[in-house]
Amino acid sequence: MKIIINHQIKSFKVLFARVESDCMCSIAFKKYHRINITDMSRMFFYLGDLNEINFSNFNTNNVKDMSVMFSGCSSLKEINLSKFNNNNVTDMRAMFVNYSSLTQLNLSNFNTDNVTSVSAMFSKCFSLKELNLFNFNSNNVIYMRHMFNEYSSLKELNLSNFNINNITNMSHMFNECSSLKKLNLSNFNTNKVIDMSHIFIIAHL
Repeated sequence: MKIIINHQIKSFKVLFARVESDCMCSIAFKKYHRINITDMSRMFFYLGDLNEINFSNFNTNNVKDMSVMFSGCSSLKEINLSKFNNNNVTDMRAMFVNYSSLTQLNLSNFNTDNVTSVSAMFSKCFSLKELNLFNFNSNNVIYMRHMFNEYSSLKELNLSNFNINNITNMSHMFNECSSLKKLNLSNFNTNKVIDMSHIFIIAHL
């Protein structure tokens, strides 16, 4: 089954969440030029058979919530988010959690200036071996707990550009990152952090 969406709507919240169909493997969005979507939370939540999404004409200019957006997309190995405009997004919590088959992810164009929560954003991305967050702006982030929790294939991570001056919760942030050998936290300021519990459990640094 191939689904093509052509209608103008305002919310994509839980649009395809847990759709039970062995045939839903491709989704394409077309002619989205004047859309006022603000909520994409849980949009593709646990679409286990999905292996292709075409965002070439997707308009995300007004989106504020992308939390849990791709969680549980266990068959989707790569995704092109180069057209995404994240200028207004505030919530990226668990955006890619349990995205177990993802092998590459380019976030170089992501604008995270207004994001306040990235908790569990990359948790359980078991197949993603590299992650470049050099352009990640964390100035307004408050919650980072579980951000890389059980990210078991990650070997190296440079967070030297991260501003964590407003962070209050970092619990389980690198919990069970069992392959992590190199971690750069050289500019971390933890003055406002209240909870750092279990931050490095089973992290083989």
